[in-house]
Amino acid sequence: MHGTVDDFGYGLVTPLVGYLMACLGGALGLRCTARALCVPGSRRPGWLALGAAAIVSGTWTMHVVGMMGFTIDGAPIRYDRPTTYASLLLAVVMVGVGIFIVGYRGATGSALFTGGTITGLGIASMHYLGMAGIHFDGAFEYNTLTVAASVLVAMAAATAALWVAGTAGRPLRSIGASLVMGVAAGGMHYAGMGAVSVHVHGAIAASGKSPAALLAPLLIGPLALLLLAGVVVLLDPLTIKGRGGWTPVDRSPGVPAPRLPAPSAVHPDPPAARRPHTPQQH
Repeated sequence: MHGTVDDFGYGLVTPLVGYLMACLGGALGLRCTARALCVPGSRRPGWLALGAAAIVSGTWTMHVVGMMGFTIDGAPIRYDRPTTYASLLLAVVMVGVGIFIVGYRGATGSALFTGGTITGLGIASMHYLGMAGIHFDGAFEYNTLTVAASVLVAMAAATAALWVAGTAGRPLRSIGASLVMGVAAGGMHYAGMGAVSVHVHGAIAASGKSPAALLAPLLIGPLALLLLAGVVVLLDPLTIKGRGGWTPVDRSPGVPAPRLPAPSAVHPDPPAARRPHTPQQH
């Protein structure tokens, strides 16, 4: 029996809140990524890891909030916690790999394509593995073309956001990139949900806890990470101001170091000091 699916059980509240959380995670993550490009190698992994954690936390929060509004008419929903947490872990690993590639190779063509592809696939994998953790008396069926389109949206938006983070450290551009990152999460999520059709095995009266009550505990950890990333970014003035006055530490091979000006050019002697000294005649 074909089941009726509702993705907006709370109206537009869940997609709007989810999009804002994805943008917040993207903004914090991209600022940390841009900051990582201008610090010594020993400190770079910490910034990149924090950036990846912020992006995944925002995307995960968006996914969970979106799923709070997902209901199937006549079929109560349950979530398998190991599978759900596995989707979060997979996203952390894949997004982290993509962020580290761009963080160490720069926003070059091959590194950007590879990092953006892996990051987008990590976001999409989190969604579809999370969907596999939904249990009800029935089965999901997916439209292949729509699923492929949702994955391409995530990959393209993630690549564009990483390009901005790797080439421009200005906060306004990072905010624009975070809006694109929100599109990567929200667009992929709802495009993926649009690919779903449900077949219910039997008419069962809905009972038990609501999806919101089941999913709310899953938000504690990601929200704490977003708070931590926000505090770190706010306490680091260079992360807020952008890259304007920063000097990248790493230099590309074969590029000579800039020459320092001669002392005379920095502190020229006054004209009187350059005149030859002549003894006074009495």
